[in-house]
Amino acid sequence: MRIVTYNVNGIKARLPRLIEYLAGEQPDIVCLQELKSSDETFPEADIRAAGYGALWHGQKGFNGVAVLARGADPVERLRGLPGEPGDEHSRYLEAEVDGLVVASIYLPNGNPQPGPKFDYKLRWIDRLRDRAALLLAEEREVVLAGDYNVIPNDDDVYSVRAMASDALMQPESRAGYRGLVAQGWTDALRARFPKGGVWTFWDYQAGAWQRDAGFRIDHLLLSPVAADRLVDAGVDKAYRGREKASDHAPTWVRLR
Repeated sequence: MRIVTYNVNGIKARLPRLIEYLAGEQPDIVCLQELKSSDETFPEADIRAAGYGALWHGQKGFNGVAVLARGADPVERLRGLPGEPGDEHSRYLEAEVDGLVVASIYLPNGNPQPGPKFDYKLRWIDRLRDRAALLLAEEREVVLAGDYNVIPNDDDVYSVRAMASDALMQPESRAGYRGLVAQGWTDALRARFPKGGVWTFWDYQAGAWQRDAGFRIDHLLLSPVAADRLVDAGVDKAYRGREKASDHAPTWVRLR
């Protein structure tokens, strides 16, 4: 089973690239982020024509998450992350596919920091950690897949100096992510590449793609039961270099 997390950076603008990816790689489950689409304008017909069932939690113009399943309809478990009743951002969608629990996560960016956006990011990480603890208690195969907007380690970025003041690399952001992993989750890409140096995002500006000036912010966290089935993990980097591509590359894990 191949599970992918993919920040598409606007599903309508990137739909040809997404359909191309589904046809070329045929992943079993795809967790999408940053749809930038309302529920009403989500391209369900195109996704189904590609052979995938879908659940989505949209928001006009920004945010938005979805779960796609090849040849199946994901069963919704939870829409939106509990813990902050006034939060209307579409950033969390949890579903079940063939006995596997998956969550598509779009964690807040947090810039500029310090400030209210960074405070919201840290609160959101705390809420995610609370939900993750409940999922661990179920003792099931669970994959928390998404754009976490956290660079966990210095070797997960092309230049520590360049990103030093960014919310993605602040000690509080890193501590929140590490606290989540410390519950008992396995960072699949880190397990596969323990020395780092693997990027999932390259900015559109300053020739970042051409210079390979990227960093790792797309993560797949595995519950202990899922981690026991871990075969491989990686990044489909070539898709970032295609015409009108997202600034993220599809990032995946393969389970037995």
